[in-house]
Amino acid sequence: MPSHTQQSAVTVLGLGPMGRALAGAFLDAGLAVTVWNRTPGRDLELAGRGASSAPSPEAAVAASPLTVLCVVNYDAADAIVRRDAVAAALKGRTLVNLSADTPGRARDTAAWAAGHGVGYLDGAIMTPTGTIGTPAAVFLHSGPADLYDEHRPVLEALGGAHTHLGSDIGRAASYDIALLDLFWTAAAGYAHALAVARAEGVTARELAPFAKNIAAILPAVIESGVAEVETGRFSGEGNPMTSAASSMRHIVQAAEAHGIDSGVMRAAEGLVRRAIGRGHGADGFLRVTDLLNPVSANG
Repeated sequence: MPSHTQQSAVTVLGLGPMGRALAGAFLDAGLAVTVWNRTPGRDLELAGRGASSAPSPEAAVAASPLTVLCVVNYDAADAIVRRDAVAAALKGRTLVNLSADTPGRARDTAAWAAGHGVGYLDGAIMTPTGTIGTPAAVFLHSGPADLYDEHRPVLEALGGAHTHLGSDIGRAASYDIALLDLFWTAAAGYAHALAVARAEGVTARELAPFAKNIAAILPAVIESGVAEVETGRFSGEGNPMTSAASSMRHIVQAAEAHGIDSGVMRAAEGLVRRAIGRGHGADGFLRVTDLLNPVSANG
């Protein structure tokens, strides 16, 4: 087993489920890997596979030219890397932050890194832990192109597709937030649908094949939405806003008749009725994007 004092190809800070998956993929690719985690013991399996366990985060980052950080959010990230000893060890090296947070936090961390002589790339992991190291993994990166190109061979050891989104350091987090917004809103809708169905005596197994059919409609909605948002013309042909409002009202009524909270659907219905009140009743549902960010839509 290599000592933490030896130079390794990459250091991984944070050994939660995703961090362990990242470190494992690097090991599987034959790279020398140094690991550290705040909670002791999570490095044991990786150490058994050949990873070097560092006694401290500063020792861990000093062991490699590239450090990959993956913790729950930037509060946790800051608590690790913004310590004086760690910042000093990172100077002249590169930090790739794959922790999830807001675009603003990514830009703030980049400013901190620049002030401490640390190369910085921000990133987002868009697939579950089981995909890491396989072709199904999806990674988004943002930051200086030359820095990304320098470390791309090591990052690609994580498998899957890697996309560099440009020099704006907050770009990867922007995609991450938008895509997770889509995912969790859809997941919340499915959970609500299951509750309504169960209240009406329909089991999850019975509903599942029809739920899949509904979900299969979304790719076409996403594709048509590109032109609608870009042109500002939201076609309601076949499904105008007035029809959507009626459907949403029925969902709220049916759910609340069973005492099921319908706050999310009520909020969606409220947006639709505001759009109708502004004369957009014949338009399609995505017209509500103009209500959500009118400055961007008009600018």
